[in-house]
Amino acid sequence: MTTLQVMNVDLQQSLNATAHRTNEYMTKGLVVRRGQSFTIKVKFNRPLEPADNLKWWTQTGRSQSSSKIILPIPSSGNEKSWSVTSKNNSDMEITINSPADAAIGSYLMGFQVKSAESDVFQNVGGFIMLFNPWFAGDTVYMKDEAERKEYVLNESGIIFYGSATSNPPYRPWDFGQFEEGILDICLKMLDRSIEYRRSAARDVSRRGDPVYVSRILSAMVNSQGDNGAVVGNWTGDYEGGEKPTKWNGSVDILRKWNEGGPVRYGQCWVYGGVLCTVLRCLGIPARVITNFASAHDTDGTLTIDRYIDEKGTEVFDTADSVWNFHVWVEGWFARKDIGSKYDGWQVLDATPQEESEGSFRLGPCSVNAIKEGDMDQPYDTPFVFCEVNGDKIDWLVQSNERRKLRTQTSAIGKFTSTKAVGSNKRVDVTNKYKYPEGSNKEREIFKKAESLMSSTRSRLPAAPATVAFSATNTEPVPKPDFEGAFTQSTDPLVGHDVTFTLVLRSTSSVKINLQLKMTANAIVYTNAPVKAILSEAQTVTLEPKEEKKIPFTITYTQYEAAITTDNMIKAVALCEDEKGGKLLVESVMKLGSQPIVIKATGQAHKNQPFNIEIIFINPLSEDAENTILTVEGSGLVKEPIRIEVPCLKKNQRSMTNFYITPYRSGPRYLLVDLTSEKFSDVKGSLLIEVSSA
Repeated sequence: MTTLQVMNVDLQQSLNATAHRTNEYMTKGLVVRRGQSFTIKVKFNRPLEPADNLKWWTQTGRSQSSSKIILPIPSSGNEKSWSVTSKNNSDMEITINSPADAAIGSYLMGFQVKSAESDVFQNVGGFIMLFNPWFAGDTVYMKDEAERKEYVLNESGIIFYGSATSNPPYRPWDFGQFEEGILDICLKMLDRSIEYRRSAARDVSRRGDPVYVSRILSAMVNSQGDNGAVVGNWTGDYEGGEKPTKWNGSVDILRKWNEGGPVRYGQCWVYGGVLCTVLRCLGIPARVITNFASAHDTDGTLTIDRYIDEKGTEVFDTADSVWNFHVWVEGWFARKDIGSKYDGWQVLDATPQEESEGSFRLGPCSVNAIKEGDMDQPYDTPFVFCEVNGDKIDWLVQSNERRKLRTQTSAIGKFTSTKAVGSNKRVDVTNKYKYPEGSNKEREIFKKAESLMSSTRSRLPAAPATVAFSATNTEPVPKPDFEGAFTQSTDPLVGHDVTFTLVLRSTSSVKINLQLKMTANAIVYTNAPVKAILSEAQTVTLEPKEEKKIPFTITYTQYEAAITTDNMIKAVALCEDEKGGKLLVESVMKLGSQPIVIKATGQAHKNQPFNIEIIFINPLSEDAENTILTVEGSGLVKEPIRIEVPCLKKNQRSMTNFYITPYRSGPRYLLVDLTSEKFSDVKGSLLIEVSSA
């Protein structure tokens, strides 16, 4: 009898991809989701005979690090095991069903023909297996279809930034998880991890668990220790790489890493955008979160300690800090490792802040665990708890003695934000992370968390390592008989003067004489000062119950050479009355950019040139040279387009026209970045509906 051989295999890629919602992936291979059957057609050289003993096999990982799964045809199974069924004979239709907990990654498959004379294995190709949010048996299952479309299939999004406000600005971000090569790069990340290098077989065997996979990825998206994707830089000097504000999306970053190793440079929103891309690409629902007034507690006290001198200037470089905002990612999956009460959204952070079990990574940490103060739950719950709900303590330093200036129990974790499902509206998720500030429940949870952490810290926060205080005065600084706050009438723009007002209001029934010391510094978004801009001192008199407004102006010429790419200025006022009462008032002003206008002419069609017009007015009273326009967008631009714009004269209106050729249909976002020597990374975006015809 002639040996049975496979003559032809049809993976029915289009049919399977549509059924598995993987048809958007720009890849030549078959991509399926676990727990869901897929069908292939196989043509043999002759009809099957009972003696052929035909079996189907598959394996993932390298041959030396994994074992084959071999099943007879047909074979029965359930959602926890592989199974194979067939129809017809020589032209066979084979249906393959994978278990709901199958390892994700690249698989080979084929047939074994076993007889008394021979045992032949034939390789007929392969497929890529992903997590399956559409299948109820998968730990990443998400019930709502609109949420699945947003958190798995949506290729574009927004990332909020700036300072704590109910209406923060946002920057568009192109996740691009379906773009050419991105799926392979995401799988390559897993194969480049330290865990894989230590034991490939053990690592591959654990890739069915989103807890494990997401934790690996939170380490691999940063470069520290494992040559991961992005190099962090918060110095303000970005020589040798791109400014973090330059990036519009993840695709260019991931391709550059794949081609040449770690990409320079990124900051928290870059890490968040790239990590969200990788998670969505592999089938884990994910969304980007921005936490305003975000704490970085390094000593486990659950407090953020600052040291301020009599001028209102921060002294001593402490490891604790409060960032104006910080970006991380939430992934959605069940927590079989710690119990169903911790299912749902999990915090994952690729920004390299602190080591977790020897690697710069964070999470997955259950949002429910954070809210309930369950500090004993993995991974990195205490760190995230303090990011959103720490207490902030300011210490006044006088003659090398420290006294407590004030304690703020509700200054940390403001307006925690994410993009809404189906729109660019902001959704406030602060109440998912903590109970309402000022409520008894919030303080109850804080004390619970503090108690769980108490065994690992001393009663008072440690002083900076380089400082030996002669004493800690347990008597706090006297409270003043007045109140104060900074206000702004308009949002300032880069290139314009910045005006703001300090409003002081007496709570006393007698006249008060105040000594006011005000400073302003250019800062980066982590609140670290970069360069002093303004320093003033004056005496202020308040009549009983009087409110007085003290105006300040910072001219463009004063801040031009100091401002960073974050476009932030921090004003600090320290006010002292005659009784020694002190009030510290702070405000961070985010300078906006002149808007950029993007216009599209006519209807966009797939594979047909399409005209784009960019309009921008130089906001400065001086010329702007070396201006570069960068254009990106999944489905619209395969590689970033960089256009040199002629010198922009002061207050000049510039118009740039160019063509793009969309290569995928549907709603697509075009993202634009405009940068010159005088202003940095002006962003714009336009939604373009691309017709398939």
